[in-house]
Amino acid sequence: MAQQFSFDIVSQIDLQEVDNAVNQALKEMKSRFDFKGSKSSIELLKTENKIRIIADDDLKLRNVQDILRTRMASRKVPLKGLKFQTPEKAFEGTLRQEIDLVQGISSEKAKEIVKTIKESKIKVQAAIQGDQIRVSSKSKDDLQGVITLLNSQPPDIPIQFTNYR
Repeated sequence: MAQQFSFDIVSQIDLQEVDNAVNQALKEMKSRFDFKGSKSSIELLKTENKIRIIADDDLKLRNVQDILRTRMASRKVPLKGLKFQTPEKAFEGTLRQEIDLVQGISSEKAKEIVKTIKESKIKVQAAIQGDQIRVSSKSKDDLQGVITLLNSQPPDIPIQFTNYR
């Protein structure tokens, strides 16, 4: 019997790096002149996989978002993994916005990725397993071809390739 090789496609965000980026953003906000006396804040809700931003007005909200994006990028956290919700009014005239951290591949995205792999006519088998995708083949070169394909046409979520065997 010929040996099967495989790898998994996953979508994960390193929560420690997110925490570091949020702390750096808070530190920057405390040192910036335009945030002196402001009620603006950022907090990481680890149990809910969310970040909550509170800002005085729309301008400060955009500034906080920009600071957060910059800090996330410098910590190598993929910005595709941040799903910004619509800002809503909060107490005392402030704005609140929640940012969902995308963890795992949703079934719709998984189906799109599998369809892309099948349409490429590369001789591999792709199977959805919960919130990840297992790709297997008899040829390591075909698996490398799938990785190259997905890197050239990335989906709109962050993906990583793990368990290469």
